[in-house]
Amino acid sequence: MGDNVDRVLEQWRTEKPGLDASPMGVVGRVQRAARLLERELADYFATHGLQLWEFDILATLLRSGSPYRLTAGALSAASMITSGAMTNRLNRLVARELVTRETDPDNRRSLLITLTEEGHRTVEAALEGHVANEARLLTGLSGPDQGRLADLLRELLTGLGDVPR
Repeated sequence: MGDNVDRVLEQWRTEKPGLDASPMGVVGRVQRAARLLERELADYFATHGLQLWEFDILATLLRSGSPYRLTAGALSAASMITSGAMTNRLNRLVARELVTRETDPDNRRSLLITLTEEGHRTVEAALEGHVANEARLLTGLSGPDQGRLADLLRELLTGLGDVPR
């Protein structure tokens, strides 16, 4: 059984027989999988009144450990978004009283973002169901295949420069 990318690759083989389009197969599948997974994740988070990016920021603060506080720069780096986009997102989370924002007393140029009690409750309420949802989304792969895929994707990401800072 094939997928939509197989159809695209067959079209390229027909139109450009001398072209090795196999890289399109890998990149196209990663992109399609990402879009399909994001749609499913967004649907789940909507049941908790959250958007994917909101959960991402709240979960980043939660997993940072007590006192559940990071600089805006650290949050921006963890989310791989620009500081301008982070400012807009933080404004929305502050308005919802899920995080607080204050000037870092040790570095007046830096902002500290802290998970509020409401933010903590919100992310905790969604967390276990989120993990269960992700497990459901991966049921098409056996446990060992999930491990192999994770290893291959790790290699791809590190090769693309996605390494811890």
